[in-house]
Amino acid sequence: MAETPNSVSFEDLPSHLILKVLTCDRLNGIDLVNIEMTSKVFGWNQHDSDFKSLADNAASRLSSLHPIFAGLPLNYQKALVARCEGNWKRVWGFLKSIVESSDMVETPRGKMKITMGKKHTLVTNNSKVYSCGKSEDGALGQGPETRKCARLTPLVFPFSAKVIQVSASEYNSAFVMQSGEVFTCGCNHFDNDTYLPVHRPRLVEALKNTPCKQVATGSYSTVFLSREGHVYTAGWNEYGQLGHGDIMKRPVPTVVELLKNVGPVEQISAGPYFVLAVTEDGSVYSFGSGIENCLGHGELLNQFEPHVIQAFKTKGVRILRVCAGYGHAAAIDSNGYVYTWGRGKSGALGHGDQNDKPIPEIVFSLKNHLAVQVCASFMRTFVVVESGLVYGFGASKFGSLGIGGEGHAGEVEQPRVLECLRPHRVSQVSSGLAHTMVVTQEGRLLGFGDNRDSQLGHHSIQTGLEPTEIVLNP
Repeated sequence: MAETPNSVSFEDLPSHLILKVLTCDRLNGIDLVNIEMTSKVFGWNQHDSDFKSLADNAASRLSSLHPIFAGLPLNYQKALVARCEGNWKRVWGFLKSIVESSDMVETPRGKMKITMGKKHTLVTNNSKVYSCGKSEDGALGQGPETRKCARLTPLVFPFSAKVIQVSASEYNSAFVMQSGEVFTCGCNHFDNDTYLPVHRPRLVEALKNTPCKQVATGSYSTVFLSREGHVYTAGWNEYGQLGHGDIMKRPVPTVVELLKNVGPVEQISAGPYFVLAVTEDGSVYSFGSGIENCLGHGELLNQFEPHVIQAFKTKGVRILRVCAGYGHAAAIDSNGYVYTWGRGKSGALGHGDQNDKPIPEIVFSLKNHLAVQVCASFMRTFVVVESGLVYGFGASKFGSLGIGGEGHAGEVEQPRVLECLRPHRVSQVSSGLAHTMVVTQEGRLLGFGDNRDSQLGHHSIQTGLEPTEIVLNP
């Protein structure tokens, strides 16, 4: 009879094997901290005196291989490590969270993402998309007979497809598949004679052979980002928001040549009539309507083709993520600092006043926090920091800012922590016209604000000043 091998605990493994487990790319910064606290074997690194622990060593290796960190010049890498006080677990947590802020969030309930249109909401869970709220133009994706969904209800795609990224605007919704194909639904208003809303997700045939990784929806226009880093646009173009140097409409996606020539684009974001694009070197390009100062060029002029925001270049700032709101915008740089610009009404820029800012300015009251997500919406802004706390500023209409005691029309001119979310570690936030939803690290969905059109996905039609948990329909 064969002998039963002696069982060996994880702690008995050689440190180099433990290190391989810790660098499996499935652990975030909090996981590494928790592991480090469980046993001396993780808190003591006997082979490398440059690191405080095996967990710190693992975080360093993971960070060094991360595309964002690897793409930074050495002096920017050192600045980020210094900002994190030499704690590689914080560096790794920051890098992971930055990616998840515009992508899927990994939770115990699976990968999740939330995105909001004017009066509707899309939630992705394990590659399945749910919608709720109201849309007269088909943005719910539930068919021509459905103009309103009271609960988050699954969308049906033409085939069993895995969704990896979604976007929603006032009138449209768009979905990127694992295959790189893109589906869209909603308003298809192209000219005065053509109005054919698409009530269910439909494949964008023109990009069938151009795999995409991200999509961003504006009002009557859509922006596509290919895996190669090229930007394509389609739809209305009265403000130059398609970026082709003219105001001609485009019925099918057309590549933005200028962005193709400046290098790969890493991320895109679209407001109603303007677009922001972050390139591989951390530059930000903007184009479209400049009427709200939201292009960041210091002047109220429309831009018919992409122009780099010089303020970031002048300051030597490398931007990692941007978010375009209705009339303002926000960004996070490689050190986790937050910048805002555009229309300052209701305090949406977080500078302690309601003045417009024609060029990006750092939000000084958040300088002591490492920001991992910015969400610019309708006259309000949210910032998620590394601890999972959420700060909000701007208009609090219908309780959509999540700050109690402000009534239905309060204005918050400086970042204030959302006490109602303090018990939860938030991973992602999204906000529509007057409703807001977050996903926590546990995978819970919490919503607050206006629910008169069921845009929060629960039965109460009252405005929610306190977060209410939302359940996905099977």
